[in-house]
Amino acid sequence: MSGALSVYKNVADKSKRNITQVINAYSKRLLGFIRKRVSNEADAEDILQDVFFQFVDNSQPIEQLTAWLFTVARNRITDSQRKQKPDLLEDTLGTGEEDGSLAWTELLLDNEADPESQYLRSLIWEELDRALNELPEEQRQVFVWNELENIPFKEIAEKTGVAINTLISRKRYAVLHLRERLQTLRDELINY
Repeated sequence: MSGALSVYKNVADKSKRNITQVINAYSKRLLGFIRKRVSNEADAEDILQDVFFQFVDNSQPIEQLTAWLFTVARNRITDSQRKQKPDLLEDTLGTGEEDGSLAWTELLLDNEADPESQYLRSLIWEELDRALNELPEEQRQVFVWNELENIPFKEIAEKTGVAINTLISRKRYAVLHLRERLQTLRDELINY
């Protein structure tokens, strides 16, 4: 009985050494590969960890280890990007909850008749319109359809023949531009 236990222990120790060698040999290259394809360090490290978890859990023989690891990394990156939610107008303008400041979307869509609210609303709409006009047509159109007209990406894709992921990407670029452009107005109104 102790002989079988000894063999099992030797196999387990050898397996741990092999896993450690693979992780040490490939971590730096894989992390560099992943970093180039994701937006932040935390996501890159999470994906790298997922790749190695899948490696450890794999019970099938791997003929080309390097290709297998990079394929798994590429698949995890793709999965991660699919799970990302598209940016929303609230993300661009802010909800006012985080710092007690202006609730942009409420102000934009509010029909309150007091002169101050109307003036602020007109300022924001003018700046938003200027910023939207700076965008390439595809980005502007996707943003307007999805965010202002509430048309789902699926419907836009059917209407235009453009893939949903492409539409999401275009909207994301639009949101990033709008966020940057509207930040100045936001800062001015908050500090006023």
